[in-house]
Amino acid sequence: MKKIFASLSILTSLMLLSACGHKQALTTENMPMGPDFSADSAYAFCQLQCDFGPRTMNSEAHDLCGQWIAERFRSYGMEVTEQKADLTGYDGTTLKSTNIIASHRPEQADRILLCAHWDSRPWADNDQDEDNYDKPIDGANDGASGIAVMLEMARQIHLSATDTGGETDSLASSAKPFPTALGIDFICWDAEDSGSHGQNSSNTWCLGSQYWAGTRHVPGYMARFGVNLDMVGSSKTVFYKEGVSMRCAPSVVDHVWSTAQRLGYGNFFKNENCGEMIDDHLFVNRGGIPCIDIIGIDAEEGGFPSTWHTLDDNLQHINKPTLKAVGQTMLEVVWTIKP
Repeated sequence: MKKIFASLSILTSLMLLSACGHKQALTTENMPMGPDFSADSAYAFCQLQCDFGPRTMNSEAHDLCGQWIAERFRSYGMEVTEQKADLTGYDGTTLKSTNIIASHRPEQADRILLCAHWDSRPWADNDQDEDNYDKPIDGANDGASGIAVMLEMARQIHLSATDTGGETDSLASSAKPFPTALGIDFICWDAEDSGSHGQNSSNTWCLGSQYWAGTRHVPGYMARFGVNLDMVGSSKTVFYKEGVSMRCAPSVVDHVWSTAQRLGYGNFFKNENCGEMIDDHLFVNRGGIPCIDIIGIDAEEGGFPSTWHTLDDNLQHINKPTLKAVGQTMLEVVWTIKP
């Protein structure tokens, strides 16, 4: 896939830990400053994407789901830009691509970037059954989960900004308002997952983010930092400090991981490094914005989740506690950022 381990320094003893372990009780020290992230809502967003069918490039399901994502962000008060481009796949196929950029407070110069890909793999080429190799996957984890977390974040930001009340629990009622001086761009990358596994194939993945890095949706666009979310919804998942992230944005990694651990999600966010991976964050970094990757690793076996690029990457393998750990951490990061 586009995500390749250049080296792997995860301790095998830590691999045996389950990602569905105990979450510590909330105290005054670890209570979130931001609102409560709803794992139920994020799960529903995963389901709604999967209901369209596999979001493979040039398919009707892909186009309909893209329209739905854009409208959902608009319903949360975001200004949406649809960056369309004809991109060339590794086999010469023209891929009708749309990066969906949803901007909160687009007039603000001080911005952060949150991103995930929304397309799904056209081939289940890691399936145990070779007869399934040419079948498209649902991409519930590898695609839909990252978008679902961002949609729920956007919903919570909208609720805070409009002060609707009644839709969040008592924990959210004590949260401070969203920082007024901060703008956020949620970027949904397209054409990420149609790459080749062949030799020297790194540039055949993440075509949407490659295009954006060279052609910004706003000329001269920059952000303080970026966070890419990939495969953030599976069970038995943990997150390690990925190599490109540590090389290009170590302070961002440290801030996100320390935030997760303060909130009680240290069983998900491990203080261990793993190798460099080819993912959308790589091209954001090459474009001059320090960007990290929160990417799921199998807690027991190492490597990517067992459902990766298989027909098993479906809704029944989406885990609400994993969505909660990532979503609550990211809400806290944006809620507590200093001017």
